[in-house]
Amino acid sequence: MARDVSEGYILLNANLLKRMSGEELRQLRFEVERLLTGIRGGQLSLEDTLAIQSKNRRISRLNSAVMMINNQIQSIR
Repeated sequence: MARDVSEGYILLNANLLKRMSGEELRQLRFEVERLLTGIRGGQLSLEDTLAIQSKNRRISRLNSAVMMINNQIQSIR
């Protein structure tokens, strides 16, 4: 699911996250953060602007997903 979020196939929203339990949310956050670390570590050519834009879009999607998941976990508590 984390990979689908990064590619833009799944858009996380509050309704989708409400159906998940606290443990599922923590596991999803772990997977998203792990994928985010891998994407950030990737080296791209500075001349390949399309690849850089794609990488930045994926990072942006994953960052917003982490924030939404964290908000949902806090609302459960």
